[in-house]
Amino acid sequence: MRLTSFTDYGLRMLMRMASQPGQGYSTADLAEEFRLSRNHLTKIMQRLAQAGIVETRRGAGGGAYLRIPAEDIRLGDIVALLEQGQALVECFGDGGGDCTIDGSCRLKARLRKAERAFLEDLNQTTLADIALPARTTA
Repeated sequence: MRLTSFTDYGLRMLMRMASQPGQGYSTADLAEEFRLSRNHLTKIMQRLAQAGIVETRRGAGGGAYLRIPAEDIRLGDIVALLEQGQALVECFGDGGGDCTIDGSCRLKARLRKAERAFLEDLNQTTLADIALPARTTA
């Protein structure tokens, strides 16, 4: 299974945020740390905020903060949220794609089962379990 860069970057952001949960993080700082597009990270942050995972604040003392304690955030739930709309295979997408063997395919059910097992396994781990080491200021 291959995750999209959207999910990869979202997990990196959350891992950093979990390292110091009381600290606000700007997308500019996160983009610089991970050498990623600020615009791309902003879209990811918006999705996480809409889902209630992070809270964003403007102004002095602003930034993005974890809204839920890291030990209560399950990785499978985050992956499912960030991969939303990304079908594992074409026939899982809206409309089922152009599969010519739909209706007689025995692979589809096995792939769905594997996808569920993948997310269930990830849900055995919390964001706190994978938080990056806290950064020290020099």
